[in-house]
Amino acid sequence: MVEPELASERAFLATARTALSKMYAEVVDRDVQVIGGEDNDERFTNEANQRAKEMRTHALLDLPDVPLFFGRLDYEHGTIEDLDQIYIGRRHVHDGSGVPLVIDWRAPVSVPFYRATASDRRRVVMRRRYGFSDHADLTGFEDEPLIGGVEGGVDSGQADKFLRSEIERPRTGPMRDIVATIQPEQDDLVRAPLHPSVCVQGAPGTGKTAVGLHRVAYLLYTERERLGRGGVVIVGPNRSFLSYIRKVLPALGEVDVRQITIDELLTRPTAATDATEAARLKGDARMADVLRRALWSYVGTPTEGVLYSKGSRRYRVHDYEVVDIVSDLRESTRYAPGRNALAQRIAHVVLVRMEERAESPDDRVQNAVARSKPVKDVLDSVWPRVFPEQVLHRLFSDADFLAAAATDLTAEERTALLWPKPARSWKSAKWSFADTVLLDELEDLIERRTGSLGHLVLDEAQDLSAMQLRALGRRCRTGSATVLGDLAQATTPWAAGPWDRVLGHLDKGDGVVAELDRGFRVPAQIINFAAKLLPEIAPTLGTPSGVRTVADALSIVPADASTFADQVVAECRAALAGEGSVALIAADDQVVALRDAIAAAGLEVALIGETEDEIDTVRLVCVPATLAKGLEFDAVVVAEPAHIVAAEPRGLHRLYVVLTRAVSRLQIVHAEPLPAALT
Repeated sequence: MVEPELASERAFLATARTALSKMYAEVVDRDVQVIGGEDNDERFTNEANQRAKEMRTHALLDLPDVPLFFGRLDYEHGTIEDLDQIYIGRRHVHDGSGVPLVIDWRAPVSVPFYRATASDRRRVVMRRRYGFSDHADLTGFEDEPLIGGVEGGVDSGQADKFLRSEIERPRTGPMRDIVATIQPEQDDLVRAPLHPSVCVQGAPGTGKTAVGLHRVAYLLYTERERLGRGGVVIVGPNRSFLSYIRKVLPALGEVDVRQITIDELLTRPTAATDATEAARLKGDARMADVLRRALWSYVGTPTEGVLYSKGSRRYRVHDYEVVDIVSDLRESTRYAPGRNALAQRIAHVVLVRMEERAESPDDRVQNAVARSKPVKDVLDSVWPRVFPEQVLHRLFSDADFLAAAATDLTAEERTALLWPKPARSWKSAKWSFADTVLLDELEDLIERRTGSLGHLVLDEAQDLSAMQLRALGRRCRTGSATVLGDLAQATTPWAAGPWDRVLGHLDKGDGVVAELDRGFRVPAQIINFAAKLLPEIAPTLGTPSGVRTVADALSIVPADASTFADQVVAECRAALAGEGSVALIAADDQVVALRDAIAAAGLEVALIGETEDEIDTVRLVCVPATLAKGLEFDAVVVAEPAHIVAAEPRGLHRLYVVLTRAVSRLQIVHAEPLPAALT
């Protein structure tokens, strides 16, 4: 028999869902106001109205697997519309007459749900948290009184119990939001103001990605008009990661946020690969000066003046005058505007000569002079038009040109950058991804990029190079950023380094760096085991702490080389006997063979990076170690740690990532000895 209180809460949930459906129907049925006819401004207004309606419709869509509310606050005196109780949920719901049924978690009145304590109750008498099934059925609730509780404060065991049950609820498919379990230190970051930028150093399992996503939802709630002008973009490390987080913002009612990888953001096609050292150097901050010197070396010293003819009259601009103009303009502006300014400055001198002869030239005359052949000849010889690809092709093909521009690089570094077999011309050159970042820098040196994002979120930012960060910063010149990462998980050889340096390359030097070191999502046994690697990979970082312990969370399984694959299959089968998602993580060159062995044993399995669409429904996925970052699973089987370490220069960093992907259970299967740091 259902308890009366639970039945009452279920009835309220049904009422709220009905109200949301009516709100949705009202928007769907509402006609979009059509203004005027064919005028461009009117057409833009009509399109904007239609877009606003579509966004509102999506925001009000009731997702069947997402609980409409997750908490309740009981007050000693009414707080909103004389209500003594308010329900906290993922979006605002009213009863049709304006009376709120559910309050958006981002609203100021919802703050006490995350912040109220026995010593600072904020007028709250009791906090209630609800439990839901995976199908959003209300299954129960827990009450946390803020008065009359345990001596010295609230019984935190109640809150911890709820947090633990929510974290350990079995999962499959994409990441879930954490709006019901945001902790005070996370809430501080979520609700931080738009400016200055925020950088979060987060140990594994601290929820830094979730914090970043919820911060986006919060900022869109508080600064929607301001952010709407420039937009919000989330940049993730790879498409698999973005697929994993794709449902969080829609569940929070935000559907108009672009989620993209950095190579997709830069948009240039790539057809070449770099050696490790070349890729590292191309990401080095020193390359910014190399490119600047290379570009400006195209500007020469004038040796002749300009003779302009108009009718029977001649007007001369002497060579020394042109030299002075070029000297004044060199590197005082971007390259292309400087070229245009040179033409206008020369033309202005001609106009002065005309005025000295009692003529009255106007702007049209000046523009005609600037476009004339004598001026164009000077431009082409002294300040030629150049393209980014042209400069970079010459830089990597011509050893002398590179040496003149790369004065801060050693001879060995310059040799590593030179192409062994250069393309015949810049038009036929094939570019690597690292090259596209340099081309982006050159493009901006030639002509300033227009527009700016309102807010930029960088996840796994510890892996970005200085030049990548500069490219991202250019797209967010006047906006702000949320930077998320963990220096201990920096696996790329071109990683920029400490967070103050990262923020500097982004041109967000005033950003605030915060640290999350309480691991809610990874059991303490697993965190402590992985932390053995920290003295070698990140000696300046403190050791994170896990707030949960889980029975049998960690097991290390030795295996014979001859039966290694069979042992891995057996561990995967055992993990599937439990609940929730299971991942096998192995070195990239081993994972396909292990996937095939698992499939041959009759287990249903998917491979991340190959079959993204199946991950929503398949419980067992195989994950290449290079794609594991940012993902989490209920149970993880790690195959051959030593092989993961040996696969790349920062293999220990990669192993640290791999070992911290489990929410409940980690099983390590190895035939080779474990890395010394783990023994």
